[in-house]
Amino acid sequence: MALDRPARGPHNRSLLIHLLNKGVTMAPMSDDLLAALRALDTPTVCNALEVLDDDWRTSGFTTEPLVCTRPEQVPMVGYARTATIRARTPAPATAAEARELRIAYYRMIEAPPRPTIAVIEDLDAVPGFGAFWGEVQTTVHNALGCLGVITNGSVRDLDMAAPGFQMLAGSVGPSHAWVHLEAIETIVTVANMTVRSGDLVHADRHGAVVIPERLAAKVPETAGLLMRQEAVLLGRARLPGFNADAIAEALAKADDIH
Repeated sequence: MALDRPARGPHNRSLLIHLLNKGVTMAPMSDDLLAALRALDTPTVCNALEVLDDDWRTSGFTTEPLVCTRPEQVPMVGYARTATIRARTPAPATAAEARELRIAYYRMIEAPPRPTIAVIEDLDAVPGFGAFWGEVQTTVHNALGCLGVITNGSVRDLDMAAPGFQMLAGSVGPSHAWVHLEAIETIVTVANMTVRSGDLVHADRHGAVVIPERLAAKVPETAGLLMRQEAVLLGRARLPGFNADAIAEALAKADDIH
C-alpha cells in the first residue's frame, strides 16, 4: 500500500492521511465550474485555497521546479489518474503481465469523469533516467481524453508531442531506457504534491495544486474577491506619488471589499 511508504517533503504521515481524506474528488464537476477554474492561473487558485482552508498553505501543491513544455498554454484542469514507473532496470513482470497492466492503465486513463490528467511518480533513486513520455504516449493519451501529465520523471520528443498536450516534468531526457509501469491507481507524490486517482488537479507553467471537491465550487468566487482586493493596491502603486501612506490607504480600502 502506498500509505505505508514514508511521506516525503513537508508532509508527515498523519497530515497526509488527514488531507487525503478531506480532499478526495470523484464526482464530476459541471462544465461551467471547470471553465471557471481554467480561467484562473494556478497561483491564483492556490491563493483562494489558502483562504478557504489553512491546510492548503503548506500542502496540496508542488514545491519543486518542473519543466513545462508548453508554458504559453492555458491551465489544465482535470481528474488525476495516477501510476508509478521505473526505468533503471527491466520490469520484473512477464511480457504478458506487463501488457495486461498497460491495458488496465489505458482503461483507467479513458474512464470517466473526464478530462483526465496523468500524475506519474518515477520511483527510481534518480528519477528521470528513462522517459515514459514522448511522441507515442502523448498521442495515445491525448486520444483517450487526457490533457497532460505531471511527473517527477523525464519527457522527450518535445517537438513531436501531441498538439495541445501539456507536460510538467522533472527533467528532459533522450532515452526511455527500461521504463515500465509499476502500479496504477495508487497514491503518488510528485514534487511534494500528494495525489490519488480522482483528485481534481489544476496546473500551468507555475506548477500544480489539488483542489478538494468540497472547496472547488468556492474557488472562483474567492479568487475573484482576492483579485478585486489586490487591484486596489496595484492600481494605487501604478500612480505617481506612491508611498507608504498610499499603501495604508489602499489596504484599508481593500479590506472593505467583500
